Amino acid sequence: MTLSKTPSAPRASDIHVLEVDHDFEDFRLRMPYQFGGRTITHLTLLNVSVLVGNRRGRQARGASSMPMGNAWAFPSSRVTHDQSLRAMRVLAERIASITAQHPQRGHPIDLNRTLEPLYLRVAAQVSTENRLAEPIPKLCALVVASPFDLAIHDAFGKVNGVNTYHAYGPEFMGQDLGYYLGEDFKGEWLNGYLRKSPAPYLHLYHSVGASDPLDSLDGVPAVEDGLPQTLTEWIAAEGLTHFKVKLNGGDLRLDVNRMVDIERVVSVSQEKRNSRDWKYSLDFNEGCRDVDYLLDFLREIENRTPSVTARLQYVEQPTSRNLAGPPRIRLHRAARKVPLVADEALVDLESFRLAREVGYSGVALKTCKGQSQSLLLAAAARKYGAYLCVQDLTCPGLSLVHSAGLAAHLPGVHALEANSRQYIPSANRHWKSRFPALFQIADGRLGTAGLRGTGLGTGEAMTRSDS
Repeated sequence: MTLSKTPSAPRASDIHVLEVDHDFEDFRLRMPYQFGGRTITHLTLLNVSVLVGNRRGRQARGASSMPMGNAWAFPSSRVTHDQSLRAMRVLAERIASITAQHPQRGHPIDLNRTLEPLYLRVAAQVSTENRLAEPIPKLCALVVASPFDLAIHDAFGKVNGVNTYHAYGPEFMGQDLGYYLGEDFKGEWLNGYLRKSPAPYLHLYHSVGASDPLDSLDGVPAVEDGLPQTLTEWIAAEGLTHFKVKLNGGDLRLDVNRMVDIERVVSVSQEKRNSRDWKYSLDFNEGCRDVDYLLDFLREIENRTPSVTARLQYVEQPTSRNLAGPPRIRLHRAARKVPLVADEALVDLESFRLAREVGYSGVALKTCKGQSQSLLLAAAARKYGAYLCVQDLTCPGLSLVHSAGLAAHLPGVHALEANSRQYIPSANRHWKSRFPALFQIADGRLGTAGLRGTGLGTGEAMTRSDS
């Protein structure tokens, strides 16, 4: 894949970074969240604020945040949870410094194109300095870098007085998609792959954690905060119709029984609501040892509860994120039965190509891998006919606003996982009052029509002239 190297002409809208601020917030989950054989009880949020200036002499601040998500981004039997989280916090400090000192002017996607290699280089340095038994993976570095990239995109829209999703065409970008994605995209622009306005709503994909109670607490300690706790209670309270089921893999009988139990509980709840239309996605978080495990699971589900098969939209990351192996697991037989989407394995354009080679039908985009990368991979996925969905990293508050904004601007995406309301609702308080339709679920849907403000949809431009 040959990429154009022609430099772009300067534009009045081009920005450069003037200041970078960041801080951390720690939260305890209201109930444990289990996925991929791991359980998390706490979450650290990285908040970022970036001041930028454009060539017109105006300045504006952009902001974003992201959960550090080390249990997902840096799983390891040799590096402890505390060690990986500590390394991510150090990396955030380094990335803040690199971003603040970066001299380049340009569009956010061009800034990210030059900043990301610097971020990856300093991630390797942090790994060495902290004597980690394993180096910080690229996915983990992307998670730490993502709120900086998002904040720059947010600031770009605000300093130029536009919604940033209206700034991905030739008026604001100096390069077409051929520059970033290869000759197949020559003459095409990113805005051609986006909705002009956000979808008015998205179906909520409710996460059913591997240890979440279904129709009774069954020994799980009660959480006395007035919110639902069982799956039955959540369905009744929010009219849910889409369910993302976390399965651990490794024990076929347990996985099948769990899915059968979930369908039983959901069916009873939907009958009470006179609802006959609901959907599932399954996420093994790499738990299947090989494609045969997944095929055996699908076969058993078809035999025991065929209604699940009819409702199944896709399976997410069933096997190892190591696409090149060894062993190199080929998934084509399973993909003929149900769409398979790559998540943990997807870190760049090359991994997108490798995922397609081994049989993945599509991709799960996440803002925790960066706004720039997510948009470019969305264009690649649509160009090549790949299945496309948008996922969550237990994103609360502003991070959920930005995740929903991405999903609402991608044609073909109709649902979004958003599980912070289940596990850390306290982190949503400030933004819930600003975007009530997004945070207050009704009829199983997130209201996204209001994400039309400047920047990444959150407000009016805050500009001033340089003195």
